[in-house]
Amino acid sequence: MNMKMKRLRTVAAIINAQIIVSQEQLIRSLREQGIEVTQATLSRDLRDLRAEKKVLPDGTSKYVIPANPVVEKKVLGMDSDLAKMSIRSIDFCGQFAVVKTRPGYANAVAYDIDDRGGAYILGTIAGDDTILVIPKETTTHDELYDFLYDID
Repeated sequence: MNMKMKRLRTVAAIINAQIIVSQEQLIRSLREQGIEVTQATLSRDLRDLRAEKKVLPDGTSKYVIPANPVVEKKVLGMDSDLAKMSIRSIDFCGQFAVVKTRPGYANAVAYDIDDRGGAYILGTIAGDDTILVIPKETTTHDELYDFLYDID
């Protein structure tokens, strides 16, 4: 793996694991990982990753990397199913399921669930990292469970 690819993967991992509010903070985190980078290079990396700033409830903002299969495949070198690499947990409340994803990935994963779940799913409601899965009335809890774990 070349240095740029390693750096991009490290930047993505840091952004997904921490609340990064500035490029300076990200540069410090990269240094802790043994990666020296200039601000100009980091700016290009963030553009390549299509990173965005998301406003938090307290009014501050953090970097997020929205779901983007092109970035994941071509820039990060990942060639796996978006849902499989993005789902962190699945919990149930009655007939409903709550799916937790990596930050910024809920909409794309919800699309996958809606697209694949025609026989079981009435619809989904997605936030930033959480999806409410609403099954069809005829879908049993076991069917929903099996469907979601197969997609994961």
